Amino acid sequence: MLLPPSATPDAARLVAARSLRGLADGFVSVYLAAYLQLLGLSALEVGAIVTATLLGSATLTLVVGLFAHRLSARRTLLGATVLMLATGVGFAFVTDFWPLLLIGFAGTLNPTAGDVSVFLPTEQSVLAAEVAAVDRTALFARYTLGGMLLGAFGALASGLPELVADRYGWPPVDALRAGFLVYGAVAVGIGALYLGLRYGRAPVAGAQAAAPLKHSRAIVFRLTALFSLDAFGGGFAVDSMLALWLLLRFDLPLPVAGSVFFGARLLSAFSQLVSPRLAARFGLIETMVFTHIPANVFLILAAFMPTATLAVTFLLLRMAFSQMDVPARQSYVMAVVPPEERAAAASVTNVPRSLASGLSPLIAGALLQHSTFGWPLICAGVLKLTYDMLLLFLFRRVRPTDS
Repeated sequence: MLLPPSATPDAARLVAARSLRGLADGFVSVYLAAYLQLLGLSALEVGAIVTATLLGSATLTLVVGLFAHRLSARRTLLGATVLMLATGVGFAFVTDFWPLLLIGFAGTLNPTAGDVSVFLPTEQSVLAAEVAAVDRTALFARYTLGGMLLGAFGALASGLPELVADRYGWPPVDALRAGFLVYGAVAVGIGALYLGLRYGRAPVAGAQAAAPLKHSRAIVFRLTALFSLDAFGGGFAVDSMLALWLLLRFDLPLPVAGSVFFGARLLSAFSQLVSPRLAARFGLIETMVFTHIPANVFLILAAFMPTATLAVTFLLLRMAFSQMDVPARQSYVMAVVPPEERAAAASVTNVPRSLASGLSPLIAGALLQHSTFGWPLICAGVLKLTYDMLLLFLFRRVRPTDS
C-alpha cells in the first residue's frame, strides 16, 4: 500500500499493525454472536457481552490516552498486544456468561467495523507526527483503509470454521472456539511490528510537565459530546448485532453472513481512497457530514426490507458511504490540538466510540429478543442523522490551524 511521500518508516509499521488488527477483528466479530448462541446464551446476554467489550475498551482507551504521555508509545502498544493475546485465549477456553462478560470488558475484542480499541489513541498520536501536515488526511485514510481491507478478508474467513466443522464432522462450537486462538496469535505478529518502532521509544518531549488537554479542552469536549451521540447510534448497528439481526430475521447462514460483511468492508475500505480527495475539495467537516447522511438513510431503509437480498443490498449501500468520515475525523481532531495533547485528544474523542456505543447493543439485544424487526437499525440511523446536522451547524466554521 503506497503511503504519502512524507510518511516515515514508523508510519508504515503502524499502518501494517492496524491492518493485521483489522484482519483479526473482522474474523471474530462476524461470528461472535453465533458462537455465543451456540454456548447457550440468549440474544440479551449476547448484547450484554458486546456491550461489555465496548465499555471495557472505552475505559482502557481513556486511561491510556490520559496517561500515555508519561510512557513511550512502544511500551504502551506492546502492553496492548499482550492483552490482545490474553483476550483470544480467554474467549477460546471460557464458556460461562459471567466470566465471558468479564473477559469481554477487560480485553481487546472489537465487535465493530471500525477501530474502538485501546491501541487507537497511541497509534493516532504517533501517526500524526510521522507525516507532513499536508499529507495527514491521506495517511489516516491509508491507516483506515488497511484495517478495513484486511477486515473484509477477515469477515470472509469467518465462515471457514463452520465449513471445516461440516467437512470433518467437528462440533461447530469447537471450530468457532479455535478462531479465537487465531485472534490471539495475530497479536504476536502485531507485537513484532511494534518492536521495530524507531521514534516511539520515549515519551513526547515536554509531556511530563504538560497537563492533558490544557489548551484544547473546550473544542475537544464539544467534539466528544457530538461523537458520543454518533457512537451511541452506531452501537445499535455494530457488526455483531447486524449479524444477529440477519440470523434471526432471515435465518442467514454464517458463511453467507461472512460474505456479506466481506463485501461491506471492501466497500468501506476503498471508500477511504475517496475521502482525502473530498476533504481537499470541500473541507473535513463537509466530508464527514455529507458522506454520512446517505449512509444513515440506507441503514434506516434496510430495516423495512422484506427479503434478505434487499436488506443486504441496502446494508452494502450504507457501507459504501458510512466510513468515509473516519480519516477526515481523525485528521481534524489531530489538526486542532497541539502535538503534546494529541494522545489525550485522540483518547477523549475516541472513547465515545466505545463508551456511548457500549450502551446500545444491550438495548438492541433486548429489542431483538422481543421482535426480529429492524428497530435497532432505525434507532441507529435517526440518532446518527441528528449527529450529522449538529456537527455541520456547530463546526463548519472551525478550521484546522496547521494545515
